[in-house]
Amino acid sequence: QVQLVESGGGLVQAGGSKRLSCVASGSLFSIYTMGWYRQAPGKQRELVASISGAGSTNYADSAKGRFTISRDNDKKSVFLQMNSLKPEDTAVYFCNLQRFGVPFWGQGTQVTVIA
Repeated sequence: QVQLVESGGGLVQAGGSKRLSCVASGSLFSIYTMGWYRQAPGKQRELVASISGAGSTNYADSAKGRFTISRDNDKKSVFLQMNSLKPEDTAVYFCNLQRFGVPFWGQGTQVTVIA
């Protein structure tokens, strides 16, 4: 089975930065698409960014120009560098791995941006 463990959340002032990390267990990590999703209170979970095994990236409009997703296949890790954070970025951020159409999720890490 796949296990995902996120870290790096916390409190930050608007305009600041945060770097989220996610470490995966299991084999063949490098071939899977990884992503970061977020869910704010009362809202649906939404895609923030994703990165394929080949390194192709995709960003939500809200993340473009501010967030950067990257991965280190040797460390089975995916990262989300978040800059110029806004209060509306406040959410629980979840790491996601897609394995042959089956999604796996981490437990989430809270990011709170203070105005």
